[in-house]
Amino acid sequence: MSELEFSLLIFLGSLLAGGVGALTGLGGGVILVPLLVLGFKVDLHYALGASLISVIATSSGAASAYVREGYSNLRIGMFLEVATTLGALLGAHLVGILPKSWVATVFGVALLYSAFQSFQDRYKDGQPSTVPSDPLAVRLRMESTYPTPQGLQPYTVHRVLGGFSLMGVAGMLSGLLGIGSGAVKVLAMERVMGLPYKVSTTTSNFMIGVTAAASAGVYLSRGYIDPLLAMPVMLGVFLGSLLGARILSKAAPGRLRLLFVGVIALLGVQMIYQGLRGGL
Repeated sequence: MSELEFSLLIFLGSLLAGGVGALTGLGGGVILVPLLVLGFKVDLHYALGASLISVIATSSGAASAYVREGYSNLRIGMFLEVATTLGALLGAHLVGILPKSWVATVFGVALLYSAFQSFQDRYKDGQPSTVPSDPLAVRLRMESTYPTPQGLQPYTVHRVLGGFSLMGVAGMLSGLLGIGSGAVKVLAMERVMGLPYKVSTTTSNFMIGVTAAASAGVYLSRGYIDPLLAMPVMLGVFLGSLLGARILSKAAPGRLRLLFVGVIALLGVQMIYQGLRGGL
């Protein structure tokens, strides 16, 4: 396979990863890393480095569209980014310490957990809570609205400190695994803080770029970011995230979740298998 063919195939795979990452708020890394490692036999550390660059591209491509359309909650995103950034720096430093087989196994478990959560929520309609917001959420003015076919829908915010703590875990996973850790972010905002699904998804997309940027500096200093690999990955994910952002406002969350469950569950099993057998 020539370098041009290799780059083209990676670009097409990244295009798909970016679209799915933007639609689900999980970031393109959950598909991209297994694709690079299992499909193209890229070293795991370089795949993680390219994935972090792609996560920044996903956030840049989708976040601007979501902010313009009124889905993302910037106040919540910027507040929670404090926790994710600190966690990401810790996770990135652990990469040089932990064996690659351990990292791959943890990555596979994270994928399976994401699949389980998505399957559990497949029938959830995403309606916002009507319970009054926490005092801290009111003080930080986190309450807002988001667009629906019936007009702007207000929503309240709960358990802010619980969501903040879980975001630290999300950041550590991002730095350790080279992903946006959007599964944990969406879980924290939707399940813990009570945000509507589309608000959680779009705010996660807004946040993952900052989290990934904190980790990418550590990966760059260790030589794990290859420009020849990162360039087609970044372009593909960026374009895919723009397409995904256009689709999200019209897409049914239940169908997206069911499609995504099958893909990441399969990839999760493969990554765990490769990690346990030491094939990375």
